[in-house]
Amino acid sequence: MTQNDLHFDMRGSVAVIRLSRPNKRNALGDALILALRNLFETLPGEAKAVVLHGEGDHFCAGLDLSELKERDAGQGLHHSRMWHAALERVQYGPVPVIAALHGAVVGGGLELASACHIRVADDSTFYALPEGSRGIFVGGGGSVRVPKLIGAHRMLDMMLTGRVYKGEECTQLGFAQYFEASAGADGNAQGKGALNKAIELAKRIAQNEPMTNYALMHGLPRIAEQPADHGFFTEALLASVAQSAPEAKARIKAFLEDGKDKVKA
Repeated sequence: MTQNDLHFDMRGSVAVIRLSRPNKRNALGDALILALRNLFETLPGEAKAVVLHGEGDHFCAGLDLSELKERDAGQGLHHSRMWHAALERVQYGPVPVIAALHGAVVGGGLELASACHIRVADDSTFYALPEGSRGIFVGGGGSVRVPKLIGAHRMLDMMLTGRVYKGEECTQLGFAQYFEASAGADGNAQGKGALNKAIELAKRIAQNEPMTNYALMHGLPRIAEQPADHGFFTEALLASVAQSAPEAKARIKAFLEDGKDKVKA
């Protein structure tokens, strides 16, 4: 399927979404952002996890500057909120999202990656927030999500100075949770290491009980923002809902009977 430079296909229970504007380094325009939102709102029921990646040499180089237009304050506000709504459907959609990162993860590309639940990078990946040097500010949720990954002061430095981060060190800094080699023996498999690892993780995640995945995606970020007493109560509610699912009961029963979790999604 192709829709507004967005490709979608199912690989078993894993939905694979590919940004497909390689001549633009997969830069994000309004049409692509709206297509992403629509796709996450209409994922097929058999999709239990999503892998998001970019075609060509880069994951996403951020905002398509050819679409940057002069707006008054009100128009700018509504435009930013449109991006917020789209990326919220990534973070708080129906299933976990694993981003396979390579090449540029810049500006809006980092905002998109930060809305995903797991990020897998390779050694071609680099991260930057050039908005500060361009006289603009992040508008796709980056000021909320990115500091939670790498810290507010590191993001501040990136925007003030144009600092670029790259390499395996970025995994320890919080940009990604996994790091893979970028090329195979032929040297022509750029991005495939991250993509293959992302698909491997998605297949594993897709075998989890769906309500547990949903509780983790939607619950953990909110609990982290709550006072401890509220968090404990929210945790109790989520635990009771997750363990009440029929499949969860079947898995526990199978484990108790022979010590093996035989029941698969």
